Amino acid sequence: MMTLAADIGGSRIKLGLVENGSVLARTTLEARSGEGFELELPRIASAFGDLLDRARVKRSECGAVSFGFPALVDSSTGRVLTTYGKYVDASRLDLRKWARGELGLDFVIENDARAALVGEWRAGAAKGCDDVVGITLGTGLGAAAIMKGQLVRGKHHQAGILGGHFTVRWGGRLCTCGNRGCAEAEASTSVLPELVREHPGFSSSRLRNLDRIDYAGLFRLAREQDSCAVELRSRTIGVWAAMVVNLVHAYDPERVIVGGGIMAGADDFFADLVKSVRELAHTPWGTIDIVPARLGDDAALIGCDVLAREKHLLS
Repeated sequence: MMTLAADIGGSRIKLGLVENGSVLARTTLEARSGEGFELELPRIASAFGDLLDRARVKRSECGAVSFGFPALVDSSTGRVLTTYGKYVDASRLDLRKWARGELGLDFVIENDARAALVGEWRAGAAKGCDDVVGITLGTGLGAAAIMKGQLVRGKHHQAGILGGHFTVRWGGRLCTCGNRGCAEAEASTSVLPELVREHPGFSSSRLRNLDRIDYAGLFRLAREQDSCAVELRSRTIGVWAAMVVNLVHAYDPERVIVGGGIMAGADDFFADLVKSVRELAHTPWGTIDIVPARLGDDAALIGCDVLAREKHLLS
């Protein structure tokens, strides 16, 4: 049996038809996270239908719909518990009822960073490693942990996934979670335009000429020695390194997997990120292994399929 999998992001919704760790067909929707999730459901259902048609697969050949969602979720009840500025209506939606009524399928949901780490654990950069932490760098900063081969969820479903909400700057910027100085509030795609415009060197920087302020543009101008971009690059790497160090100290992994959309520009920062983490993390047992994610956009889709199978929904 196959899985209709969805990786729900703040900027993009990635959909796939997945079977035994192989993505048979995929498509992407532009997300409208500020407008609520209820409005996205008809688009998702329609896109799943198109995927099935393209792959010449009948819906009856699928066993489940499985979502990776950017929020706190209760995988046992299929509910979104708390959101952080994206899809704020999701916690009141009965997604199991939607999946059964709209698609005639059982429903599975997990935090998106957990789903991505599960995908990498079973088929990617974490394969064969049962103590691992994953982070995703993108619109927000995601995290997840596996310890002794078990996905870490915790009593209140938030264990492992709040790496982006570790405090890395006391009294810092207000985060959507209510805290100040969270890693996500200090260095993520969602806050980058504001961070850039607040920098005292912005008015004389070529960053002000960019049509769209993102990390690709920032890293390019840092390579060209734009002083504002150089400072912001250094600050960003410092924030991400602090987040990873905290995760290493909290979960004692043997490997850290770094993924997410920003990793498309890994050549511009990854080596310095690894160097910083290794300098700062307390690992008297040896050197922490820090590697790029291997599965790209397929990681969470594959993880969604794995999680559906673990719930015994698929034969």
